[in-house]
Amino acid sequence: QVQLVESGGGLVQAGGSLRLSCAASGSIFFSDSTMGWYRQAPGKQRELVASMDSAGTTNYADSVKGRFTISRDNAKNTVYLQMNSLKPEDTDVYYCNARRLLSGYTLYEYWGQGTQVTVSS
Repeated sequence: QVQLVESGGGLVQAGGSLRLSCAASGSIFFSDSTMGWYRQAPGKQRELVASMDSAGTTNYADSVKGRFTISRDNAKNTVYLQMNSLKPEDTDVYYCNARRLLSGYTLYEYWGQGTQVTVSS
């Protein structure tokens, strides 16, 4: 049983910062996993915010480049998302994702329960 538990969401004013954390537990090869943060607004598709693979290569949505930073601590099985210069349009539920690909096949993929981020104008 794998669990991804997010924390750090909340209400912040525009221009402020938040740091999300996602702690993984259970039978997961965390250091071999690509860890990602996604977000979803009601009625919209879930979209990638940022990801980091096992080699440390990062990928960011254009809308957050220069403002958000993803990092990971493999010793703690935890991935972080530092969000600076927040905008009202960043308001969403943020989900942690862990997946492992091998030769184009998804060996596993897990999702957290989500954490609400609300940015007031």
